[in-house]
Amino acid sequence: MGVVNAGVPIVSVAFCFSSRMTIAPIVIGKYVYIQDDLKGGFQAVDVHHILVQKRSARDFLFYFAIVTLLAYTFSLVLYKGNPSAFFLSNILLGIFILKAWHGKLAKKESVVIMPGFGVQLETHYKSGKVIRSFVPIGNILRPVLNECVTPVTCYWSLALIMHGEAELMLVFRELQPPVKMLVPIWKALLVATGSKETQI
Repeated sequence: MGVVNAGVPIVSVAFCFSSRMTIAPIVIGKYVYIQDDLKGGFQAVDVHHILVQKRSARDFLFYFAIVTLLAYTFSLVLYKGNPSAFFLSNILLGIFILKAWHGKLAKKESVVIMPGFGVQLETHYKSGKVIRSFVPIGNILRPVLNECVTPVTCYWSLALIMHGEAELMLVFRELQPPVKMLVPIWKALLVATGSKETQI
């Protein structure tokens, strides 16, 4: 398959590099794009991060209002005896479900490009869980930008065409950043894989 799960982050090797250059972040909507160039040794490591900005108090109040309204509606419809006790139990259940759902959301996805070696993809969740996968550079045929159209929305995705694989490998599995943030990552992957740039 060409993808190896790495138990230890390969980026930890970057601490032996002599200099670090961070390019000014790009902020579009809820997404923040940050690029780090770690220079030193014999080659540079190019790190690209897509972060989700923290939610505001307004979003928290919105979710809390929805949970309260649903709990109140269920207590009136389903429970005829003492609706206040049922209402409180529904509030607690709603908060528990909201907290569990919130922990499954991704807060950051990173692409670590090590020229001549490979690409490490990282997904960081709000619960603290981190999923890493490593793709050797020889297994990548070409990075591509895809326009994805659904009945509800339209967005861009960055994917890798793999040698001997029928399906594309998505670089960002959880987040859907705007194309303006995907283009610099796409160009860096083109350089790392030795592919020629084409028009978008």
